[in-house]
Amino acid sequence: MTIAPTIGVFALQGDVREHVRALEAVGAKAVAVRRPAELEAVDGLIIPGGESTTMWKLAETFELLEPLRMRIKSGMPAYGSCAGMIMLADRIEGGIEGQQTIGGIDMVVRRNAFGRQVDSFEADIDFAGRGEMRAIFIRAPWVESMGSDVEVLARAEPGDRIVAVRQGPLLATSFHPELTGDVGVHSYFAEMVREF
Repeated sequence: MTIAPTIGVFALQGDVREHVRALEAVGAKAVAVRRPAELEAVDGLIIPGGESTTMWKLAETFELLEPLRMRIKSGMPAYGSCAGMIMLADRIEGGIEGQQTIGGIDMVVRRNAFGRQVDSFEADIDFAGRGEMRAIFIRAPWVESMGSDVEVLARAEPGDRIVAVRQGPLLATSFHPELTGDVGVHSYFAEMVREF
């Protein structure tokens, strides 16, 4: 019998409940992370969609930014969806002046690349060779460029844009799988956490 991993969800801002439900559906123990001590108690972490500048500022206010960077640097698996993708990027385009990220994935992410809220859309994508899944893009970023160690897991139109990547124990999607009821991405991440 495989022991269920304990996966935290960054719970200062964003769609936390939806990620918790998806994690529980794939057999993981999901917990909210708002403080450094809570971060130390998890095997992996999800950084949800929301607003990346707000997440950065709240992470600083709650003294989580540096602990997040240290845990990720030490190899903790992490998954970022939409704003979470921005937070895991080493570099961003279209951010506000001085905007910081947690970093970890050798990529440049363009904020709001697919457009404003009114430009949100759904599309079918092939994720990591696991078959087609529905993806919801809301003010979504895309990967502008990336290092050679970053693996592309999914692309989307228009323009065959990179919308899901993995680098070692880090996973990022520009879309919101937690809003579709399809737990394929969460299952993939839970497997990653068990590997590391």
